[in-house]
Amino acid sequence: MLPFFRRSGRAKRRDSASGSRQGPRDSEDLTASLSRSLKKNLSRIRSLFGDSADLTVRELGGRPGDSEVSVLYLESIVDSDFVNRYVMTPLVEWTVGRLHGDRISRLRETLPVGRLVEMDKMGDLLTHILNGYTIVLVDGTPMGFAASTTGGERRSVEEPSSQTVTRGPKESFTESILTNMTLLRRRIKTPDLRVESFTIGRQTRTFVNILYIDGIVLEKPLTEVRDRLSRIDVDSILDSGYVEEYIQDELWTPFPLMQNSERPDAVAAGLLEGQIAIVVDGSPFVLLAPTTFVKFFQSSEDYYQRYDIASFLRIIRYISFLVSILLPSLYIAVTTFHQEMLPTPLLISLASQREGIPFPALVEALLMELTFEVLREAGVRMPRVVGSAISIVGALVLGQAAVQAGLVSAAMIIVVSFTAIANFVIPSTNMSSGARLIRFVLMLLAGTLGLFGIMSGLMVLLIHLVSLKSFGVPYMTPLAPIVWGNMKDVWVRVPWPLMKTRPIAHFQRNKIRQGNSFAVPSKHDRKKGEKSP
Repeated sequence: MLPFFRRSGRAKRRDSASGSRQGPRDSEDLTASLSRSLKKNLSRIRSLFGDSADLTVRELGGRPGDSEVSVLYLESIVDSDFVNRYVMTPLVEWTVGRLHGDRISRLRETLPVGRLVEMDKMGDLLTHILNGYTIVLVDGTPMGFAASTTGGERRSVEEPSSQTVTRGPKESFTESILTNMTLLRRRIKTPDLRVESFTIGRQTRTFVNILYIDGIVLEKPLTEVRDRLSRIDVDSILDSGYVEEYIQDELWTPFPLMQNSERPDAVAAGLLEGQIAIVVDGSPFVLLAPTTFVKFFQSSEDYYQRYDIASFLRIIRYISFLVSILLPSLYIAVTTFHQEMLPTPLLISLASQREGIPFPALVEALLMELTFEVLREAGVRMPRVVGSAISIVGALVLGQAAVQAGLVSAAMIIVVSFTAIANFVIPSTNMSSGARLIRFVLMLLAGTLGLFGIMSGLMVLLIHLVSLKSFGVPYMTPLAPIVWGNMKDVWVRVPWPLMKTRPIAHFQRNKIRQGNSFAVPSKHDRKKGEKSP
């Protein structure tokens, strides 16, 4: 009896899996060629769209049902004024009765649009019409013509909301892939900037573009990105986060293996260092790959201000990362297992504060950390006007009330608050989120094994870090393996004239990015000039 049920269950799972790979309008309808009969083509298109209310079909050059030319578009996603002016009006003037001779050539001349795509497959026709193109079909011609008429409401270019800087460009990406491509093309004015397009998602048919600079990017990571994108088989891609999880090297890691940015200048800088940008239609965040651990502690502003200030701030970020993951666990370990490590006055002060606290240090820390995480999430979900007020006032009120009620000590409030502030210093949201998860694991180890647990956790963490790769590039480059020549932009940033090579040599073929860029002559050159007559 049991083997029968096992076979039955396997059969059901196979049927379910095979059914899940099928789209609602599969294979034959989408791969079939267009017919010479305009009437048949219109019938198939109406059947595929199910007489959708926003599907507009205009028939020209004859009686209804017996026309020579048909124009199709989705009214909700096209620029109606553009369609009427540059598609409908020319076609009305040039009816099919006048399109004698070579119809295809005359039709190309008729439509004064910037981009006219020819197709002979029903699937290609659907892809274009669903992306805001207007389709022109001619009776007797087994081809369709797609005119770029994309319209609809779009968000304008605004200041970045999550990656703000005090000095530097104030533009951010939008949800429009065309706008995002424009922002990048404005910054990198070279024909070597190449764009390759993919369509991913059986239902959403989302455009995904990869950008790279030919001559700089390495071929191996580029081929890997292409292969992984082409293997994605899913119903929907609604944001770049979908793509990130599908193509990253390792799923089970708290560390981000791809960068994401809403700043065009940051993406342009990555492209110039040999990285590959992945732009997803509908997402204001662009992915960058391959990447390394140190990239997540670099900010765009580091390269717009003086090198000494940028270096100081970068060191602050590294220290803040360590504080973010270690401070609560060190407090728990020292106050629970290693009191002898503390100076006597400090130990007496902490002991007096903990007098009457009903919880051990581990529970006390977990309680406050979880409370702060709840406040952080509430601040994000609430309307922007009141969200920040809830986070700040909630933390102050709850912290003061918890101390007065004797639930937690004042020292614990200080530790948790400073840890949260240090976490906010990390420029990358993904890296700061990973640090929060690591913090909880180290707190549990500290509460059970003390400093030995913390050291064991850090060793496992370090082994995990050096084992990670991002599209074939070691994640800890240039620290492990050590590349001394690339240390000019890791812990600190040296002055621009000294960075003659690109910082991460594993990304690119062309390592030299500048010649002798010293605008001011050196002391030797000045003395030489003074001696000359």
